[in-house]
Amino acid sequence: MISIEPHKPKYYHLGFGKGTSRSNFANANEKRDCKIYEEYAFYLIDLARKSSIVDQDFQLNFDGNIYAFDFTTIDLCLSVFWWAKFRTTKGGIKLHTLYDVKTSIPAFIHVSTASVYDVNALELLYYEPGGYYIFDLGYVDYKRLFRIYQSSAFFVVRAKDNLQFRRMYSNKVNKKTEYYWTRSAN
Repeated sequence: MISIEPHKPKYYHLGFGKGTSRSNFANANEKRDCKIYEEYAFYLIDLARKSSIVDQDFQLNFDGNIYAFDFTTIDLCLSVFWWAKFRTTKGGIKLHTLYDVKTSIPAFIHVSTASVYDVNALELLYYEPGGYYIFDLGYVDYKRLFRIYQSSAFFVVRAKDNLQFRRMYSNKVNKKTEYYWTRSAN
């Protein structure tokens, strides 16, 4: 609200009426669909990704985009944010973020209540053919991971302790490339 104070003469043309107050903004936001803000945020993210400069020190030789997906829980006060009930005495939201590794800009952000299971957020993602997706072990769900495979995309997921698997085959390793990666990681 402070940033628009210098534009008082333009209030009428901006649709504010004679003045602004917190209740005016609250009333306007109550009548306005929140999808407007969501669409605008995704538009700005798209512009930022298109205009970003790739870090020359961090070059990856992959044709597709590389994404990392995870969440963070944000604790909220239940007396103020009653709708964000997480536990009996605790409130919170989860911020699910699909992070574009090459541009260092989020490609997708979703806010949910903290009680939503992490793996359910995978249903919200669009998987680019040829894209690479990196997940933590909380996202091991074979039906959902198979959907990534069906989209002609690739995934890397950290395995749970009780994962039962059998190696089908191995590829030959280029020793020079292996040496480069282990040396550059230090």
